[in-house]
Amino acid sequence: MRAVRIDEFGGPEVLVPVDVPDPVAGPGEVLVRIVAAGVNRVDALLRAGVYHRAGRPPLIPGAEAAGVVAAVGEGVTGFVPGQRVVTLDAGKSPGFYAELVAVPATQVVALPDGVDLVQAAALPVAWLTAWYCLRTLARVSKEDTVVVKAAASGVGTAAVQIAAEVGARVVALAGSPEKAAWAGEFGAHVTVDTSAYPDDAEVEEVLRLTDGRGADVVLDTVGGRAFGRSLREVGQGGRVVALANVALEPSTVDTRDFYPKNASILGFQLTNRQLHGYDPRADLRDIVDRVAAGVFRVPVETVVPLEEARAAHERLASRENRGKIVLAVGEE
Repeated sequence: MRAVRIDEFGGPEVLVPVDVPDPVAGPGEVLVRIVAAGVNRVDALLRAGVYHRAGRPPLIPGAEAAGVVAAVGEGVTGFVPGQRVVTLDAGKSPGFYAELVAVPATQVVALPDGVDLVQAAALPVAWLTAWYCLRTLARVSKEDTVVVKAAASGVGTAAVQIAAEVGARVVALAGSPEKAAWAGEFGAHVTVDTSAYPDDAEVEEVLRLTDGRGADVVLDTVGGRAFGRSLREVGQGGRVVALANVALEPSTVDTRDFYPKNASILGFQLTNRQLHGYDPRADLRDIVDRVAAGVFRVPVETVVPLEEARAAHERLASRENRGKIVLAVGEE
């Protein structure tokens, strides 16, 4: 089968098309013929050798995909050849930049006819992350004001829609006028172009938009210095959900702005949660059903052939994309 493999860590140029043996479905596994595979920042980290679960080359990247069941292993029920499915990496299987992948049945969800396979391939990583952070960790409700940082990103676009569907007031922060406008198209009630605000002014703007009391929930997908601002932007008894690196020099955070608020810091990474027993299937089914019903929109900006994975990673590195980048792997 065709695949894209990393034989050494490095830049996008190390993504090399290769022919490798076809996998087979072992006990408890589903063999999926991949039609489309999502491209994520975790793939770029793996390619560069800075992802904690990467292992050593040769490696096939890819954490999510959609396709058609080719075969099922011993003991698998509920799936049959020809069935359309979406799947994600459980940390124990090859990546999805390949024509065929054998994955645990516990990581596979059937798709209704109303969900396009290219869109489905863009769902698991970003949408499960946003869903778990807002619905499970932060328990967002219609009484909440939710600040979403990097609101034009994959997780951000999902988070805006998830929070808006619950009935929360959504304040979307994005790094350009175009990205702020994009977030508004997906249900944000207020958008803020953060490029127009120095650090402290961003905090003051968020506080102004929340009548000075701060947000009930801040979803911080940026980390670094932005995390310090998140602590100042959250209100009394609020919740900060941190997805990215929150390591800071002590001088970047005045903890006096945070601790008296009795707020909570909630950290999350989807792959870590999977390793600790999180079963994503129920959440992914809820998301898929909403996509099929037209409640959620899954924007896909760029679709490139599998062999051009290097170009997909270069586009990802530019940070100019609005919407997901997807690899076209095969035919349905």
